[in-house]
Amino acid sequence: MKKSGHSLKRPAGVSRTDHVRGSPLAAVTLVGYGDFGSPACADTYLAVKKLQKKMGSRVRYIFRSFPQPGQYEQSEDAAEAAECASSQGKFWEMHDRLFENKGASDEVHLSRYATDLGLNLLRFRREMREHVHRKRIRAGRRAAIRRGVTSAPTFFINAVRHRSSFGVATLLPAIQAAAGE
Repeated sequence: MKKSGHSLKRPAGVSRTDHVRGSPLAAVTLVGYGDFGSPACADTYLAVKKLQKKMGSRVRYIFRSFPQPGQYEQSEDAAEAAECASSQGKFWEMHDRLFENKGASDEVHLSRYATDLGLNLLRFRREMREHVHRKRIRAGRRAAIRRGVTSAPTFFINAVRHRSSFGVATLLPAIQAAAGE
């Protein structure tokens, strides 16, 4: 069953390891694949923040890292930093910090972010040095590619790929339509 060009079903494969903002009962699930090193993803981060504010509890946002190390040298390190923060309960704080600083993700910046967020810095650095989360990040990237993701940013609205630009002007009406508004 479709309404306004978007499937009403919930996205298949939403797992307990996904990074989720919002209620599982939300009318719309927006899944975003992003690269912390990408300027376009930093721009869409701002659009998603505006959407979340406007839509409130009617939208649930799931972020999945899609590093593109061939394009952005430190994108895998940034994705790892977010996962290291996640292991200490601060994924979204690191997610926001990385995008707000537009990809500044060398070792010095990442350590500063970890300190600012109150992370256990020794644990954070050990996890980064040992690449504790890299295997999972790469597996997530491969799963995204199997789903048809070729670059970041890429969005799915209730499991249907959004094929327009990623600013508020196109995302908001698509999400509102999916919510039946």
